[in-house]
Amino acid sequence: MELRAERTTLKEIQSLRLLYLQETNAQIRYNSCHERGWTDSWSLTVNGLPVGYGSVKGQEIKGRDTVFECYVIPPFRSWADELFATLLRESGVRFIECQTNDPILSPLTYAFAANIQSPVILFKEGAVTRYSLPGVVFRPRQDGDLLFEHHHEPEGDYVLEVEGKIVASGGFLLHYNAPFADIYMEVTEGFRRKGLGSYIVQQVKRECYLAGRVPSARCNMENVASKATLLKAGLVIAGYMLVGEVKR
Repeated sequence: MELRAERTTLKEIQSLRLLYLQETNAQIRYNSCHERGWTDSWSLTVNGLPVGYGSVKGQEIKGRDTVFECYVIPPFRSWADELFATLLRESGVRFIECQTNDPILSPLTYAFAANIQSPVILFKEGAVTRYSLPGVVFRPRQDGDLLFEHHHEPEGDYVLEVEGKIVASGGFLLHYNAPFADIYMEVTEGFRRKGLGSYIVQQVKRECYLAGRVPSARCNMENVASKATLLKAGLVIAGYMLVGEVKR
């Protein structure tokens, strides 16, 4: 049995990657790295048959030191460990990074990596909430709106207004694989812990659906406030990001 891992093009692995996205059926955090040209693609073959692929990015944008996707089609999945070991050897990567809801790469990470850390929580839609905050107006951002200084998230396409003052903004980004979108928000200092964060997430979720997208989100493990806000707005934990060092 000849197992090989060879450099290839993104175009050559696209059909296999569609199978991966369908099977995972979740937001892929680093999906946009492919289209932005930040990845190397690897073909995994058994006796010359292309049965899977691997994708490599960098912990820094220009680097190529981290495997972050690996997929093997079901008829050859019993060879996943050996194919992954071949990919690690040929690519020379130092790290493995994956989502715990990735059915293939997650167990491979535990088998082939050490010093595994989990820095990020991933969220998916869980329930529709129906919060109402008297005196709070949710609306699209308009030209000429004076927004507060944002420290953690971009200025959003939607805002919350209280007595004529914009106190929160939010929106959704489309860097995830379709149909998933990445919801974000920020509330200005002095208006936090009043339910505004959960309210704007609730409303942005609605806009997300109207745009034909499925809401999802992420936050750092240490960000207790964001985690609580997202959960209160009806999102639930979908998984965690794992980062580990390749065992040598």
